[in-house]
Amino acid sequence: MDLDLNTIPPLVTVSNLNQQYHKNELVHVSLYQFLQKLACSNIAVLPTPFTPNTTTRYQSISFKNSNYIFKMSDDEEITYVRKQKTIHYGSLEDQERIRLSSLTATDSDGEPKAIGGNINVSNEHFDLEDAMSKDKQALLEEFERKKKARHVQVSTDDDEVKKNLRKLGQAICLFGEGPAERRNRLRELLSRVGEDVVAKKPEEEKEKRQQIKDQDTTWYHEGPPSLLDARLFMAEYSLLKAHFRLKSLREEASIPESTLTARLQDLHKYTTSLSIYCSQIGDTRPISYCRSGLCKLWSVPDCTLVKTFRGHNCNVCSITFNPHACSTGNVLDLASCASDGSVKLWSMNSEKEEPIADLEGHAPFRVSRADFHPSGRFLGTCCFDNSWRLWDLEQAEEVLHQEGHCKPVYCMSFQCDGSIVATGGLDAFGRVWDLRTGRCIMFMEGHLKSIYSIDFSPNGYQMATGSEDNTCRIWDVRKRACLYTIPAHMSLVSGLRYQPDGHFIVTSSYDNTIKIWANKTWQMLKTLSGHDNKIMGVDISPDSKYIASSSYDRTFKLWAPEYTT
Repeated sequence: MDLDLNTIPPLVTVSNLNQQYHKNELVHVSLYQFLQKLACSNIAVLPTPFTPNTTTRYQSISFKNSNYIFKMSDDEEITYVRKQKTIHYGSLEDQERIRLSSLTATDSDGEPKAIGGNINVSNEHFDLEDAMSKDKQALLEEFERKKKARHVQVSTDDDEVKKNLRKLGQAICLFGEGPAERRNRLRELLSRVGEDVVAKKPEEEKEKRQQIKDQDTTWYHEGPPSLLDARLFMAEYSLLKAHFRLKSLREEASIPESTLTARLQDLHKYTTSLSIYCSQIGDTRPISYCRSGLCKLWSVPDCTLVKTFRGHNCNVCSITFNPHACSTGNVLDLASCASDGSVKLWSMNSEKEEPIADLEGHAPFRVSRADFHPSGRFLGTCCFDNSWRLWDLEQAEEVLHQEGHCKPVYCMSFQCDGSIVATGGLDAFGRVWDLRTGRCIMFMEGHLKSIYSIDFSPNGYQMATGSEDNTCRIWDVRKRACLYTIPAHMSLVSGLRYQPDGHFIVTSSYDNTIKIWANKTWQMLKTLSGHDNKIMGVDISPDSKYIASSSYDRTFKLWAPEYTT
């Protein structure tokens, strides 16, 4: 039987041990076992020569002068000395023990309370089982929260996501955060606080619907009485123009094959010999028509400044010529629009540098493009309020306010007959409108990004669109479909124009190049390089002799064949 040293009295005899452990039994303690007990109790053995025997029996144990004395069966005495405690002066051990004992508290049942957190401190023992169980519980709760977050319904509208974040008291946008990351952040927040926090109350929804119902508004813009007269005029004008166009196409179809081959050879010679004819600094600011607000008229081909038109106070977005400019008795020659919503009409015969008229009604929205109807009587404008408008210049009033795009309308082009108009928007979609009825007769879907340029072919039933997705698409109004997609440039297509005879297309891009594409085969015929910065626009002269381009490097250039005199 092992001997418990904590129970050894000052004097222990064999009889006492019998009473303490087992009655009427003799206690046998081996020296080896007892020395182990002594080692655990910081009791040292005197350096007396002694060979321990694990089978030695002891008759009595006495305590004398702080030493334990063991009497063996042969009356041999061995004295063991208890090791004195070493005192380290300046140690905080005792103070720390007192502090820990004072922090230990007991409740009404005598059970020790937790000092802080989920750790119980009692006699310097820490209960780790409770802490581990709480950590596991926290992990399970986090797993359930993430599982719940995957099922939280979050709006795909970025504006709605920002409103919900603002309602939760969070920043609507973090540095480097996109719409997808913002939705994930809102989903994580809603998984913690609950979806009901941002959910609209049924009473609020009902009141909002009632307010909308009570408002006396219409979803369309009512045209003035002059709209009917304008549509009748355009119907008569377009029918006559279509008659002459079809007659010209029939005559062209009867041309011999040899003549057509000769024309193609001349076209190839023309495109391969194109080079810079003239380069001129147009302004102190980039000329995407003109960033300084000035409109300047230059002569061709010597590129001499003829006149400066002053009237805009901000960036000029577009300048367009009246189809009947410089004709006898015509007063209106030019129209320009700006980013502040102003539209101004100009005359080249006027001695003043001020506009002859203003068209008001777009402000504060930007007017990105303006284009004349082939008759010269009407002017179309593209506005950043997601609409385009038609103005009767003879009456100086707006006759049509047409909506249909879900984002700003950026470009437009009238068909050569004047019966239809095509519009392209930043929503990546294009639409073709019948001016005689006001209906949308074709929806152009295919571009992946915003449409920045559009132009009708001289044949009247084809058109081309240039987009931010670096492509140019050819569309057929008769088939209401895309005929071909040209991978045109390495950057967005900023402008395009059909050659007046329709033999090729010229495209400009932010990759600082101009490219010429053959009609029908859509093969690239020529690449024109010369600008030092992105090209903002391109156009072709009515006689197809010159190609003009304007750039962000503040210059405009004329391109012509080398044999031009």
